[in-house]
Amino acid sequence: MEVKEFRELSVKELDEKLYDLRAQLFELRRKKAVGQLEHGEEIRAVRKDIAKAETVKREKELNITK
Repeated sequence: MEVKEFRELSVKELDEKLYDLRAQLFELRRKKAVGQLEHGEEIRAVRKDIAKAETVKREKELNITK
């Protein structure tokens, strides 16, 4: 997801998206541990999406607009 797409979400929607992303990251890490993960770059992409969502959430808390 792009940062722009995260900025369009409300704080509640961001929280839900973060929950889903963390669950997805957990599942990817589990698959990696058992050797079922084919594309390791998926973990990196999910981690970056989590960071983007956390950044936008913090911007909204501080009322920073871009």
